[in-house]
Amino acid sequence: MRVFVAGSTGVMGRPLLPALVDAGHEPIAMTRSPEKAAALREQGIETAICDAYDAPALARELTAARPDAVVHLLTDLPAELDTRHFERAVASTGRLRREGTRNLLAAARAADVGRVVAESIAFAYEPTGDWIKDEDAPLATATLPFVAEPLAELERQVLDVGGTVMRYGQLYGPGTAFASDGAWAKNVRRRQLPIVGSGGGVFSFLHVDDAASATVAALAHEGPATYNVVDDDPAPVREWAPVYARTIHAPRPWRVPAWVGRIVAGSMAVAMMQELRGASGARFKAELGWQPRYASWREGFAQGLG
Repeated sequence: MRVFVAGSTGVMGRPLLPALVDAGHEPIAMTRSPEKAAALREQGIETAICDAYDAPALARELTAARPDAVVHLLTDLPAELDTRHFERAVASTGRLRREGTRNLLAAARAADVGRVVAESIAFAYEPTGDWIKDEDAPLATATLPFVAEPLAELERQVLDVGGTVMRYGQLYGPGTAFASDGAWAKNVRRRQLPIVGSGGGVFSFLHVDDAASATVAALAHEGPATYNVVDDDPAPVREWAPVYARTIHAPRPWRVPAWVGRIVAGSMAVAMMQELRGASGARFKAELGWQPRYASWREGFAQGLG
C-alpha cells in the first residue's frame, strides 16, 4: 500500500516511516522543508514538499503521489510547552487541526483516496465522572475549548469521509517530551514539575513505537471509527511521576498544594495533575487484534524511554 504521511518528520512520523517500510508499505513523506526531504530521500523514502495551508499545491502533490491511504499527523507544538500560557502554545496546532485537516481531506478526495487515518489524543476527555474513559465519553469542549474544540472538528471531518480517528495516549520514548533529553525531563530535573495537590490526575501512556505499530494496524481497518490507543496501565501522577524521576536520575518530585502549583506551573498544569482522565484502549485491541510492545509505562520507562 502506498501511504501518504502528512506530518512525517514529527514525533509520530519519524518512527512511523520505518514501521511502514517494515510492514511492506511504500510511504510518501510530506514535509515543508527541502532539507528534511533531502535527508529522507537519502534513506530511500519518497517525499512530497508541501505546506498544509497551500490547498492547491497539496492537492497536486497528493494526486501525483498516487497513494492508497493518507495518514494525518499534522501538529505544530513547541519543543517546550509553556503551561502558564497553554492556550497560546497550542493555538497553531488548533489551526492545523481545523484548516490543515480540511485541506488534506479535500486533496485526498481529489486524488480519489478513500482510506484516512488521523491523529487525535486520548487525554482531552471532560474531567468529570469515571477516571478511565472509553471512546463514547465527551471531549472537554466545555472546560478546555481551545484544545478540545479543534480536536472535535478534526475528528468530525475525518469521520465524515469514513476515516479512522486514533486517540493516542501520552507519548513517550525517543524524540518525545518524555525522552531523557525532552522537555518533561528537563523540568523534572529542575524540580519545576512538582506533584500538585492530590496528584490524582490519570495519565494513559503509549510508547511512540507502539503508536507507530498501531497506525500501521489501522491501515487495514475500514472506517469510520474512533479508537483510544493507549497502554494497559493508566496511572495517577502521584504514582508514575516518582518512577519517571528515578528513571531519568532526577530528584524525587516535591509535593505542593494547588495554590503553589498555580504559581509555579499555571492553572493548566494544576488541572492536569489533579483532574486529567485516563483512557481505555480495549476497543482498539479487541477489534484490530493489536497489542503494544510495552503493556505498561513501568517497563517502557525502564527499557524504551530514549
